[in-house]
Amino acid sequence: MAVVALRLSGPLQSWGSGSKFVRRTTETAPTKSGVLGLVAAAKGIRRTEPLTELLGLTFGVRVDQPGQLVRDFQTAQRQRKERDGSTTWRSLPLSYRYYMSDAAYVAVLEGDRALLDGIDAAVRSPVFPLYLGRRSCPPAGPIALGVFDYDAATALEQLPWRASVQHQRRRRGEAQVPLETVRDATPGEPEAETIHDEPVSFDPNRRQYGWRSVVRGTVVVDNPQADGSDRADAPGTGAPVEHDPMSVLPGG
Repeated sequence: MAVVALRLSGPLQSWGSGSKFVRRTTETAPTKSGVLGLVAAAKGIRRTEPLTELLGLTFGVRVDQPGQLVRDFQTAQRQRKERDGSTTWRSLPLSYRYYMSDAAYVAVLEGDRALLDGIDAAVRSPVFPLYLGRRSCPPAGPIALGVFDYDAATALEQLPWRASVQHQRRRRGEAQVPLETVRDATPGEPEAETIHDEPVSFDPNRRQYGWRSVVRGTVVVDNPQADGSDRADAPGTGAPVEHDPMSVLPGG
C-alpha cells in the first residue's frame, strides 16, 4: 500500500458535511467527500460520472495549521416581470456561510500505487480548476506533495509539518508539536465515530453520501523553526532574511 499526500492551504476553505438551505457550515478539517471531489475534478471526472475507482481509497487528514472559523452572510434579490411590464424585486433569505481562514492541512489517500500515481499527476496538471470545498476558495500554491510508501496512519505521523513558516515560528519554543488527526477507522477499531461524508455520487440530480467510521487522534511532528535550528534568523546569526513573496512564483 501507498499514499498520495496533498497540502490544502488557502485564505479560505469550507468543508461542509451537513449544510442545508441558507446555513452552510464547515467542518474544522477537510471532509472525505470534499477531497475526493477535488481529486475527481483534477482527473476530469464529471459530476454525473461514477466515482468507482475512488470509492475504495482510505482517507486521513492532519490539522497542520488550525486557522480561524469565520462567518459571512450574503443577500440576494430576484427580478420579476409583472403583467403590466413593470419590474419588481423580491428579496431572498439571508444566507450564512462559514469558512476556515488561514488554515493548512495535510490530506492522504491510501490505495493502489498505480491509482495514486495517476492522482498525483492529475493534481499537478488538473483538467478542471481545483478549490478547497467551494468554488470561491482557491488553493494557495501547489497541492501535490507526492506518493509515499506508507499507510494512512503512518503517513500522518511521518510527513513533515506543512504549516506556514510564520506559524511555525510562533511556536519556536516547541521542538516537537502535537497535531490533531482524523482518519478512516480500520474494521473493529475502538473509539470510532461516524461522519456522513462518504461520497457515492456527485450527480446534482441525485447526490448520495454514506456514513464512514473515523478515529480522531494526535501525532507529534518536528518543528523546523524551533530555537536552535539552522535558520537565518536564529539567535546569533545576524539580521533576519528579508521576506520575498515573489520567490514562490516560477522564475522568482
